[in-house]
Amino acid sequence: MKYTVLYDGSCGFCNFWVKWILQRDKAGSFDFASLQGEFGRNFLRKNGLPEEDWDTLYLLGDDNKFWRKSSAIIRVCQVLGGLYSLANLGKILPLFIRDKWYDVVARNRKKWMGEYCYLPTAEEKGRFLD
Repeated sequence: MKYTVLYDGSCGFCNFWVKWILQRDKAGSFDFASLQGEFGRNFLRKNGLPEEDWDTLYLLGDDNKFWRKSSAIIRVCQVLGGLYSLANLGKILPLFIRDKWYDVVARNRKKWMGEYCYLPTAEEKGRFLD
């Protein structure tokens, strides 16, 4: 299965994690699109999600199923496999607690890492949808 990670393209914290996934995704399971781009906006509109709320990470499967916030993070780790699969233990916590933690990080992420855009290598550019 192929997945698309939808993230805030203007967030240094988000860009750090995009790079982190790219470095570990040896199977090429993930493509990437910023929520501000055409693909991201179409995804939000199609699913009736707020178009200007870029505080949420979404993971879209090629079957059009999608995960958000902490569930998206756990799914990314499951797909990466190996030790990262241990993130599945996070499901022990109720979703509202996991997502509350996610929201705290999302509110503070730009304070912690600022704003910068990751510039993909020539090999990685094909995995960015816009």
